[in-house]
Amino acid sequence: MKFGYFTLTDNPPGYGERRQDANQLLLDTIDQALAAERLGFQSVWLPEHHFGGFGVMPTPSQCLAYVAARTERVKLAPATVLLPCNQPLRAAEEFAVLDVLSNGRAIFSAGRGYDEREYRAFEIPFAESRTRFDEELELVRKAWTEEAFTFHGRHHTIPDPLTVYPRPVQKPHPPVYVACFSEPTMRVAAEMGFNILFAPFAAAMMFSSLKEAVAQFQAYAREAGHSGATAMCSYFTALVDTPQEQRAARERLLFYLQAITPAFPGDRDKAPPHIRYFVDIVERILAMRPEDLG
Repeated sequence: MKFGYFTLTDNPPGYGERRQDANQLLLDTIDQALAAERLGFQSVWLPEHHFGGFGVMPTPSQCLAYVAARTERVKLAPATVLLPCNQPLRAAEEFAVLDVLSNGRAIFSAGRGYDEREYRAFEIPFAESRTRFDEELELVRKAWTEEAFTFHGRHHTIPDPLTVYPRPVQKPHPPVYVACFSEPTMRVAAEMGFNILFAPFAAAMMFSSLKEAVAQFQAYAREAGHSGATAMCSYFTALVDTPQEQRAARERLLFYLQAITPAFPGDRDKAPPHIRYFVDIVERILAMRPEDLG
């Protein structure tokens, strides 16, 4: 089993008096990422969140490059790139640069996200997140693996042949993980031969259990001829010695989950159909009690 340091730099307005100074939280997160190497962790995963609605780190590639310069071994990954709100060619360039600077330690992870406020600020239609993400994921791979290529998609067109430089150190490209909350995203990852990243609490809600989610993904991957695709999970972990400490840990986790729900689509009538499943997740989180958490 391989352990990684995975953070969302969560600091939403719902934290109230518990909310931290955003600048200091970002610096503390970098210190923890550097400590991960010293402590023997295999990987570091730093998030992309904008405008303080959830987290405080908007540019994971920059932060990971800083970590790369001060480490020698740990793998470096975003958690995750909000691909529809990024220019995909620029994302391909940034993580190719990270792969070169780190001598082949980059991992690429991407997702659609769920916070419509970020989409509105970047002037990207939230209703297009599904089609944009699928297209842009393919464009990023194309940029890493082909030279003098063109592209003609629904959202992006590259009419004149171009080549992205630098080229990634890892061949054919850095490992790719797709953040997944839904069955269509699971299928996209499997069909493209990419790995998958689950949040266990969401996987249990959407697929009945984490075990079932992983089994379903692996089945889709095998059908698509990609039997080597793997699943990774981001766990909330607390080490405790007493029932009282266990109860306190569960209360902290529930406080976190309920404080971040404003970032999720919560109105069944307004949420685009392709992401309406988040309404069910929000309703279940708000109905939870500490004892419901494992």
